[in-house]
Amino acid sequence: MTVPSEATLKPPVAVVACGVIGRSWVRVFTRAGHPVRLWDPSRDAMEAALVWHAEECARDGRPTAAVQLCASIADVVDGVVWVQENGPESLEAKRAIFAALDAAAAPDTILASSTSTLDMTAIARDLAGAHRCIVAHPVNPPHVIPAVEVLGGEHTSEATRARTVEMLRAVGQVPVELRRYVPGFLLNRLQVALIREAIALVESGVAGVDEVDAVVRDGLGLRWALMGPFGVANTNADGGVREYLTRFGGSISGLMDDLSPTPALSPELIERLGRATDAMVGDTTAAAQRAWRDRLVARLTALKRETT
Repeated sequence: MTVPSEATLKPPVAVVACGVIGRSWVRVFTRAGHPVRLWDPSRDAMEAALVWHAEECARDGRPTAAVQLCASIADVVDGVVWVQENGPESLEAKRAIFAALDAAAAPDTILASSTSTLDMTAIARDLAGAHRCIVAHPVNPPHVIPAVEVLGGEHTSEATRARTVEMLRAVGQVPVELRRYVPGFLLNRLQVALIREAIALVESGVAGVDEVDAVVRDGLGLRWALMGPFGVANTNADGGVREYLTRFGGSISGLMDDLSPTPALSPELIERLGRATDAMVGDTTAAAQRAWRDRLVARLTALKRETT
């Protein structure tokens, strides 16, 4: 079963498991002209991903390559140059999937994982093809947000790293190479650091959910959409980041020492935060929020590319 497509000479890729991240990867690859072979243990999930993909194609009006639903891992990896795995965030599950992929895929096929926390050294342990296994962790959703964290395991070859970066750039993503493994990589550690303090500020009564979100949405986030923390620091003083960290170093260190302890995510606190978030978003559904977010992020990304 396929969606409408245009002829393409680009090699096929495989997407294994097609939840929110997997289906978004399908759009990344087909938009770049790669036919996609799709497999998920749930046929319903594959059908739903196909419907979603067709809607996305109609929405953005871009040409798309074919999507083929496959019956097994052996079928999905047949003839592909790249596999993007999006299975459960469980080391046991990842190891089982990668063992099956390594046994079935051609020797030169790259096996990439969307894992957001796990070490490829552990995932690919004892695999004959550990040299071609690599983390390619996207930001959700990757068809809208281009950054992808790239990190090999102990046995990942330099050739695999180079091919991974090349492939990601070729399909319109922005590879971010990490130098060593740390749980959560860069993205989730930074994200969790912020939400940790945000929850603590609400829990302690400093501010409400809407106020915390407003400070990011209408303040910090506007700068962060253009540059990261070091870039922001470089613009916060006439002398750049050196002056900023020297001039305000005492205050910055004091605030670092005063950050809140990790809050306990009890059911009561989660429900309190949930009710406050419901009130903030009103009648807007999560799906409508995501669609609005995706439209604006796409416009912002296009604007950045046009004006850089």
